[in-house]
Amino acid sequence: MLTTIARIFGKSPFHPLQSHMKKVSSCMKKLTEIFTNLKGRSPDELERLVKELSKLEHEADLTKNDIRNHLPKSLFLPIDRSQFLDILSIQDNIADKAEDIGHLLILYPVNELGDLCDHLDQLFKKNMEAFWDTRSIIKELHELLESSFGGIEAEKVKTIVEKTSKIEYQADKMKHELMKEFFITAENVKTPVFYLYTRLVEEINQISHISEKLANRIRMILELK
Repeated sequence: MLTTIARIFGKSPFHPLQSHMKKVSSCMKKLTEIFTNLKGRSPDELERLVKELSKLEHEADLTKNDIRNHLPKSLFLPIDRSQFLDILSIQDNIADKAEDIGHLLILYPVNELGDLCDHLDQLFKKNMEAFWDTRSIIKELHELLESSFGGIEAEKVKTIVEKTSKIEYQADKMKHELMKEFFITAENVKTPVFYLYTRLVEEINQISHISEKLANRIRMILELK
């Protein structure tokens, strides 16, 4: 594995981060599949999809661990080793969050949520906008390296970071509006539904929070160059 990782690093110091992000993206695509027609899914179908999601999250974990365990100490990196590992960890937190959301969805029959599933879907889509923007930043890392973290590429990344922050703010506003609307009639809601919905709203909204955190880490690197 050491030889393999070294060869990957030889292509680009950022290639391992990009490889890991592909695994994270697979988790997010699976979660998107789960949220498609969420309230129409049977418990068995939902359980199957969440198991597939957990398998993808495990693959992301293995990739993260391989990179950590075989990161050559003598390797020249254009960023601090601690920054590299911090970015890797934040990326993996997104995959972890996807699995957390999946496990919540199989605690209680989602069809009991009724139209609340539509509200969750709206919030999920908004949060996914932030993730995909951050995903595009990670894809730009090689180009940033070639441009010595400056010029047009750096400005392009800074623009995406600002957009991600705006989406995270919009997602927060949407979350608060959904919760405000929900609490108006919450006294008529079953306790399991109340717990599940409020937890899901909080966990889904973490996707944009973590995505913004990752985007800001890249921006901090640009500011230090």
